[in-house]
Amino acid sequence: MHAPRPSAAGGLVVASSHAACPIEAVAEIAAAIGERALAGGIIFCSSRYTREGLAAAIGEKLGHVPLAGCTSAGEITGRGYDADSLLFMGFPAEDFTFRVMHVSDLDSFDPEDARRRIRHLAANARHEARILGEGASEVALFLVDGLSHREELLTMTVQDALGDIPLIGGSSGDGLIFSETGVLCDGAFRSGTAAIVMLASARPMQVYSECFYEPGPARMVVTAADPERRIVHEINAAPAADEYRRLAGRPGAELNTAFFAAHPPMVRAGGTYHVRAVQTANPDGSLTFYGAVDRGIVLAVGEPVDRIARLKSFFARLRDEVGEVDHVLGFDCVLNRIDAESGQITSKVSELYAANHVAGFNTYGEQFRAAHLNQTLSCLVIGR
Repeated sequence: MHAPRPSAAGGLVVASSHAACPIEAVAEIAAAIGERALAGGIIFCSSRYTREGLAAAIGEKLGHVPLAGCTSAGEITGRGYDADSLLFMGFPAEDFTFRVMHVSDLDSFDPEDARRRIRHLAANARHEARILGEGASEVALFLVDGLSHREELLTMTVQDALGDIPLIGGSSGDGLIFSETGVLCDGAFRSGTAAIVMLASARPMQVYSECFYEPGPARMVVTAADPERRIVHEINAAPAADEYRRLAGRPGAELNTAFFAAHPPMVRAGGTYHVRAVQTANPDGSLTFYGAVDRGIVLAVGEPVDRIARLKSFFARLRDEVGEVDHVLGFDCVLNRIDAESGQITSKVSELYAANHVAGFNTYGEQFRAAHLNQTLSCLVIGR
């Protein structure tokens, strides 16, 4: 059993536990909170925990704290990249307000009803935030079922309803099982669900998104696809998997998560290239993606930049723009983690994350403002 890692007094309450028993894990988190009065908290949990047992323990020990949370594909704790753990980030009541709402049954999602509810949530949150004084920072945290295939529609709808309040978040994971993920809602971890948290603070808060790939010269045109299921059957009028391998320069390679992480497809949108990551290769030669795909889309094959140098520059910029940083709430794509393992830089990335107070989870996709992204580090930076 590993002791939780609480933050310094006066800062956010950030703690993690590696206890295998959910009751013990939540008890360690509760001990780290102690007597601190919290406006609310975020929980990310390994999929090794039984959902029912963990939810029951959370309800018993932390039921007095407004919470949002989800299952993960890996956690980011005080160690950097972590696994088989429970992570908690608590927002002190003296500096924050925290309001959460849920959107359930995503298969029958009604954008107009959601916009109305979100605007009502934002108005109430803004009214509540008056106690923090003039000029409070506002942000919306967003957690969504990572197997729902609804992230694009939800992200655009939520950001549209929020207006100038920035959205940041991640898609829940289940290791790399791709079976069922859960978002904490009404005392249970539920699939087909999203959570929106309106967070306001007297402290500086800013959202960022960083990608570690650049488009290479190879181009792929999707010529046959099933957009509803995010499946691409043909690229350049050839079987998708074979053509993807060929254009990545590895025609005989096994198509696995390490391959997808090293050669991410990228799409140009809004003048910038974004990763549109592959989730799985299917027995019929098709590819299932983490994000929206359709016939006619043009994809580049991404090539990695020097990730360690990019991260050092990124964290330096955060400090320049935000000042002294309390914590960085990080939504880091699971494919970034896999590529770090393949490139044998996991320990270096973890050291940088720990040194820069990053806490969060590995996602099946990231939400940044109105966009659903893949293979980024998207984050909320919270100052002192």
